[in-house]
Parts: sequence; C-alpha cells; structure tokens
Amino acid sequence: MAQKVLGRALVTAKWLSEAVRAGRVGTSLRVLDASWYPPQERDARQGEFKERHIPGASFFDIEECRDQSSPYDFMLPSEAHFADYVGRLGVSNDTHVVVYDGDELGTFYAPRAWWMFRAFGHKEVSVLNGGFKNWVKEGHPVTAEVSQPTPAVFKAKLNTDLLKTFEEMMQNVGSLRFQVVDSRPEGRFRGTELDQGNGGLESGHIPGAVNIPFHSFLTETGHEKSIEEIQQIFREKKVDLSKPLTATCRKGVTACHIALAAYLCGKRDVAVYDGSWSEWVRRAPPRYKVSE
Repeated sequence: MAQKVLGRALVTAKWLSEAVRAGRVGTSLRVLDASWYPPQERDARQGEFKERHIPGASFFDIEECRDQSSPYDFMLPSEAHFADYVGRLGVSNDTHVVVYDGDELGTFYAPRAWWMFRAFGHKEVSVLNGGFKNWVKEGHPVTAEVSQPTPAVFKAKLNTDLLKTFEEMMQNVGSLRFQVVDSRPEGRFRGTELDQGNGGLESGHIPGAVNIPFHSFLTETGHEKSIEEIQQIFREKKVDLSKPLTATCRKGVTACHIALAAYLCGKRDVAVYDGSWSEWVRRAPPRYKVSE
C-alpha cells in the first residue's frame, strides 16, 4: 500500500523482472541505467552497459544530460536539453521510468536520475531497490542486446521548489529558513579528511548543516532501509521532516539519497543544492566554510 501512495518511489527486482518477462518494457515503462564511475576505474557505458544490463534498458548518461557550460559537475541541464535527451530514450510524460545503477553499494547514481526526473515535473519515476548488483544476485535476466527505443515527446517544466541555488543557500546561513542535511562521509563534512576527488578539494561544511552520510539509509545488502529505520535516522539527527529541508553533498549526487529517503517517509518536497560543496567551497567567504 505504501508504495502506491508514494507514487512508487521504489520498485523491487521481483516486480521489474515480472514486467520484463511480460514484455511490458516499452512506451509505458522505460528502464534506465544511470551508472557513472570515475573514468580511470570503470567504464559505465562502453564497458559494463554494453556487456550486460536489464533487458530493454537504455543508458542514461549523466555526463550528457547536464549543463555542459557550468564549471561544476553534473549541474541540471535546461528544460529543453532534458526534454530532448529523455525523449530520445523513449520517455514521454506518461511513461513510468525505473532507474538503477551498477554500483557495489547497490545504489549510488540512480537517486540523482530519479530526482532529475522529478525536478523536471515527471511524476512516475522509481528507483530499483537494491540496484543491478542485487538484480544479478537474485538471478534475474541480463542481456548485451542494446535496444533502440522509439523516440517520444517529453515536456519538461522545472520545479524550482526542488532546487536550491548558491544565493539561496547563502541567505539561509543567516535566516535558517530551511534545514540543511549533508550526505558526505563524516570526515569530509567535519573537515578532517581531504576530498580526493576534484583534484583534492578542501573539506568542511556549510554553517548549520547536519551530517547524515548517504549510506546510512542503505542496508548491508544495498537495499533501502525500512521507513521506520529511516525515520529513526532523521530523528536521531534532530531533522524535522515536517519542516523545509534541503540536501547537499559534494556535487549534488548523494544528496538525492536524502531526498529519496525523506520521500519514502512521505516528505516529497526536499530540495537539492545542485552546486553543493564543489560550488560552495569556491564561492562562499571563508567564514562560511566550517572545518575542524
């Protein structure tokens, strides 16, 4: 029942494999692999997706579907860019989209794709609970066959309530109009551990932010924890889900895990600070960078 009420923020591997076997992947159901890895480590598209993926899936390239002109990684593209990109993947406004990725944790980039669809006004989008890792582990079908979806028309309308800018984050340091949760590892949040990505970014956090590392919401197997466990995590960190909340991280990716976790608890309006720490560390005055 809860899944239905939440517009299916998560779907199980069993549900999706039944849909695949029944031949339901098509105009009304699209499956997207949103994997991304550092290029020197793994090749998400040419290597892994081409070798094996969920039958009927298309590759959702986060490198292509972003604002190419921004100095920051993975910033949201324009409405027109997003609409054109997902339309070419066969996604219309009536399509149920299921996103997954191949990360060892179970889920890493899929919540970012989930949030992007929601930010551009799409209602029916779900994350595959447990990701590709558990799909394979449970013995569901995989293929190397790359399908060619029939292009569709997607109309994108950015919902600015789900997005925060640098300027809004700066104002909030003084006004505290919304709570801020940072999903990075504790060492990077506290400033005790250098962020090796981005050529070694100084670490620390936005004043007033609370730290909940994103993997806190995942079980050891890589599935989302239960709603009760997620609520308890937010309670322990004194995050009030009845009040405005914005998520941040290093580059706007794992912040989307916070948005997904809160959504599962019935809170649908968590905003993501798209530039996140990568932008903040370059633009905020030194007194606005808290570090031990």
